[in-house]
Amino acid sequence: MGWFSRRSRTAAAEGTPTKLDREATREDLAALEAFVASRTGVEFYLEPETTATDTTVVAIAHDGEWIRRRTGSPRVAGALARKHALPLYEAAKTGYPERMRAWNRAHPERRAR
Repeated sequence: MGWFSRRSRTAAAEGTPTKLDREATREDLAALEAFVASRTGVEFYLEPETTATDTTVVAIAHDGEWIRRRTGSPRVAGALARKHALPLYEAAKTGYPERMRAWNRAHPERRAR
């Protein structure tokens, strides 16, 4: 009967995505490139696409400062890493470096956002 179904049968049949977030933009990639240009020892950590968020990269500098931006796909993230000769790790496999957690503890104002 489908009384309790939240999605209509037509949407389910059409394969309509349930993505809740926006796609990557040129501004996202520009922010990553600006971070790389202004910091030293930057590494990229790839985060896979989820139903709520597009593929993202966390760029972490030598001191632990970091930013997270959408890239749209792992291929784009890889191309950006190669362009700047940066290592690219899969966050799900390697985790994040301790310096990032230490930086977060030292800058609690970042968590307020």
